[in-house]
Amino acid sequence: MGLSWMAWTWPTAAFFIFIGLCFVAMSVWEYADPGGGPRHGILGLDTTRGDRLFISLLGSAFIFLAWLGLMGTPLWAPLALALVYAVCVFRWV
Repeated sequence: MGLSWMAWTWPTAAFFIFIGLCFVAMSVWEYADPGGGPRHGILGLDTTRGDRLFISLLGSAFIFLAWLGLMGTPLWAPLALALVYAVCVFRWV
């Protein structure tokens, strides 16, 4: 059984490579500086680096899905929105 049923395009592959690299970078960072100290964010949550990474990835996925559902392609605008969202999450949450 091949993977022909999946839409393995270069953007799809780049997406999964980026997610993998995020997890590797977070693992190396956690190994080099364990703990990272939780922060009390704007939403009143105590979050660690891993929590903020997960929140930013999940929120970015929702931004892209909403954009695709409502506007279609191209995806440059949701990319900019997702990057701004991720920076805000890492800064204030």
